[in-house]
Amino acid sequence: MSAAAQLAGKELVPRRSPRLPVAIPVDVTVLRSGVPDSIPGRSLDLGEGGLALILAGELHAGDPVAIEFRLPNLSSAVQAKAVVRHQAQLRCGLEFLSLSDEQQAMIRYWTAATSLPATAWLRTQTPEPKPKTADTPHPSLRSLLAAAIIVAILAATLGWWHWRRAWQQLESSITFKEPLAQLDRASVDNPIRLPGEVVNRLVVHKVEPVYPPQTPESQLGGVVVLETVIATDGTVAHVRPISGSAALTAAAIDAVKWWRFQPYRVNGRPVRVETTLAVDFHATEN
Repeated sequence: MSAAAQLAGKELVPRRSPRLPVAIPVDVTVLRSGVPDSIPGRSLDLGEGGLALILAGELHAGDPVAIEFRLPNLSSAVQAKAVVRHQAQLRCGLEFLSLSDEQQAMIRYWTAATSLPATAWLRTQTPEPKPKTADTPHPSLRSLLAAAIIVAILAATLGWWHWRRAWQQLESSITFKEPLAQLDRASVDNPIRLPGEVVNRLVVHKVEPVYPPQTPESQLGGVVVLETVIATDGTVAHVRPISGSAALTAAAIDAVKWWRFQPYRVNGRPVRVETTLAVDFHATEN
């Protein structure tokens, strides 16, 4: 038997959930060297299990990402974690990892409303009409009543989902979502606040401090803490001492002014960064 015949005899494994074609903007965020990078894209199809999309950047199979998109005709956005399962050039297939029950219900509702005509979907949500009797309301009144009930149910469901989502955001302590909330507030004009350990990973050129002449022996090996503002080109724009020996402060500031950093980017654009840096003076023979 030929290879084609053998393949024809095997049954293809169907998807666990159907996908429908849809073209909507999708924001994908991936961590690169500990720094979140936002990549815009556009979806090709969508289902409860995942989606396929075309990105304006490159991902790799197995990369964990955070995604955000808004379904047509629905006001609420879907935010979830996903993993890259397939990748070919700029086309990727993502599988949802942390899709909540409310978000699954939203996608299921959109899938049902998209795959069926409006009249057919309405029939699936309302009971079969009973034979008309003397007490049966007029057909137009019955249709209006059914439509009002459906609208009330949808409004109550969306209201409850909004409340649940707001509550979860208040209680959430997932570190992966913290940079996204900070990036929404960031701009090129206003510096964003980053921890010192994050900024230290962006150093590309570092000048060691030099002890001032006649430094007291008791102050050797001290630590000076500096409040620092880094410009969009990676240079140090402003330095202000916070704590440390007065004899070592000037030498620490002179050294940090020559440090250079990799620009921190938000949505592909470099932004100013505000942070706290610690300069450690190690004791030497000099």
